[in-house]
Amino acid sequence: MISCEQAAIICNKSQYHEASFLEKIKFRIHLFVCKACAGFTKKNTQLTALCEKAQLQQLSEEDKRLMKKELENKF
Repeated sequence: MISCEQAAIICNKSQYHEASFLEKIKFRIHLFVCKACAGFTKKNTQLTALCEKAQLQQLSEEDKRLMKKELENKF
């Protein structure tokens, strides 16, 4: 049996297709027993779907560096 903390980690890994087959099996068993984690999983899945729908993008490393430099210059 896995802990709720481990279940949350596997949940996140599953969202990004990084969980192993064994992790997925352990996670499903945990969800069957733990309703709190089942609720977390449902909300996490909805959040991931919304983020994908919004087509969010992250800044490139170069853009981050320039932004940091600009902020440092202002202060």
